[in-house]
Amino acid sequence: MKYDIILLDADDTLFDYGLAESRALENAFLQFGLPAGAQEYGESYKTINSALWRDLEQGIITSAALRVERFQRLFTEHRLELDPAAFSEAYLRHLGAGTYLIQGAEELCRELEGCTLAVITNGITEVQRSRIQGSPLHSTFRQVIISELAGSQKPEPGIFDYAFRELGLTAADKPRTLMVGDSLTSDIKGGNGYGIDTCWFNPLGKPGRSDIAPTYEIRELAELPPIIRGERA
Repeated sequence: MKYDIILLDADDTLFDYGLAESRALENAFLQFGLPAGAQEYGESYKTINSALWRDLEQGIITSAALRVERFQRLFTEHRLELDPAAFSEAYLRHLGAGTYLIQGAEELCRELEGCTLAVITNGITEVQRSRIQGSPLHSTFRQVIISELAGSQKPEPGIFDYAFRELGLTAADKPRTLMVGDSLTSDIKGGNGYGIDTCWFNPLGKPGRSDIAPTYEIRELAELPPIIRGERA
């Protein structure tokens, strides 16, 4: 076994965040009396939300502020007279119920049950805990490392320091550790900067970046076990 400590991103690596997001928006807008709101404003929301999550990675905004700011901007842009804080609360509750898994996630975790598996995510604490606890993966992970609790987010080294402490690891364990995730700028950049090997989960075949090079790249989760066993260079 080449790697026996596997750090896994949550959203769009194990969990289908896009589906959970869409369903949560639909339900929240329905709750606030706008049944077509997700269709009318969904793309605008995703653009605003993506920009704010990039700001979070760069330390420009906190996750607490992001929760409400994305809806404040959305409602201002479209002149919607809704309370962004109340809407955010409803949205997060619906999002936490979205336990949809990426194809192959459950099978992957079952195959790797002899490894130390941990989630390391920049997600919101109550949402990620709810989704994991409500999913078939609820008893899979040694630790669930969430940026809000760690006081640091990927790609910062602080969240990896926190993960290593929570898992009882030291720098000597880095060669046994693999970071797996779909984001070059958080998962791969963060793992590279911390001195651990990385695997980019890239199911859509997105173009890479010359400044962020993963150790491995896969299109399907089923490709990961041979890497972990050392069967693929």
